[in-house]
Amino acid sequence: MFERRIPEWLRHAPAPSVRGFAILAGFEAVARGILISVFPVAMYDALQDAALISSIYFGIGIISLVSGLLVPFLNRYIPRRWMYAIGTTGFVVGSSLAVIGTPEMIVLSLVLNSVATVITFVCFNAYVLDYIARIELGKCETQRMFYSALGWTGGPVLGVMLWGWWKPAPFLISGIAAAAMLGVFLYMRLGNGKLIIRAKQPPPNPLAFLGRFFRQPRLIAGWLFAVIRSCGWWAYVVYLPIFAVEHNLGNQLGGTLLSVTNAALFLSPLMLRWMQARSVRHAVRTGFMACAVLFTASSLGAAEPWVAVALLFGGSFFLILLDICAGLPFLMAVKPSERTEMSAIYSSYRDVSGIVTPGVAWLVLLAAPISGIFAAAGAASLLAWGIADRLHPRLGETRIKAMPNPAPPLGTVQVSE
Repeated sequence: MFERRIPEWLRHAPAPSVRGFAILAGFEAVARGILISVFPVAMYDALQDAALISSIYFGIGIISLVSGLLVPFLNRYIPRRWMYAIGTTGFVVGSSLAVIGTPEMIVLSLVLNSVATVITFVCFNAYVLDYIARIELGKCETQRMFYSALGWTGGPVLGVMLWGWWKPAPFLISGIAAAAMLGVFLYMRLGNGKLIIRAKQPPPNPLAFLGRFFRQPRLIAGWLFAVIRSCGWWAYVVYLPIFAVEHNLGNQLGGTLLSVTNAALFLSPLMLRWMQARSVRHAVRTGFMACAVLFTASSLGAAEPWVAVALLFGGSFFLILLDICAGLPFLMAVKPSERTEMSAIYSSYRDVSGIVTPGVAWLVLLAAPISGIFAAAGAASLLAWGIADRLHPRLGETRIKAMPNPAPPLGTVQVSE
């Protein structure tokens, strides 16, 4: 008689690897990157009202923030593997609804994509910390960025090009990429993470550390740098495409410029060397001052749309510089005993900027054209430049060489960042 053997890959789940997580991130980059420049122009095409779009983004920002806070709570009752599957399914369902093309379905699709992004982000990081050794986290981040580069670099321009050719096309590709992402996740069989023995005491609540956070001005300054930098990306990613459409520059311009900007991430090693030759304080102040000048000038030069677009495009390179250096003041000020809790507080900058930017934009548009949003971003950057003057002149000179890989900009991750 023939002996029946169960295939090895069915009897034992494949060991999660750095490459596996990188592939997972690569599919997510395609699913999100191809829509990041499509949603602003699709919303404007459907609603024809920049102020209304800002109010919608404001509401979605609140939903995203609440969803992110609820994920750890829901994970007590819903296994992590199901939470991640729910997140990827949100991408698929959201893309399917957008194919219908009505304004209501476009808005609902954006809501589902935003919530799905938060859910998968939290679960993905938890899996990485479970299965990747600390000494390999740098390698994991490097491969994640490498595998995600194609989606974030080619996705924005390809998305708006396909949308101009056939509006359902980018949403269909995003849905297929999300389905492939779910397939890779199921193949990796990550389960609910590693089994950890129940602690004798409940884990500390990050909210309990808010008091300590507000008593440390350096942490507040570092968090404000992250929020203001992220607001700059919001202005560039969401409102530049709308500005281009309003001034008859085409609905593909925003996606094209974002792709070129994301490709400039390859210049980050040169920016890092430039920063190493100076100081963190000098790099942060240079980045925010350049953004303040260029974003404000783009608002003043809005009468010549191409000049305004060129100035905003130049400002995006300094946003990349800030992606590299603006988080260091916070990270270098955190006490070792509070790293976990303060990191949870620090990560809230994404959701806060996702609420503040559309909210301010909505108020600006009540009294000014869309170029006023760029002026507001410039004013915020000038405020950050002034705050950065209080940083120590030699901050990071001895530790900057050990800095981890820079995070991608908001345009590539999140709204991104």
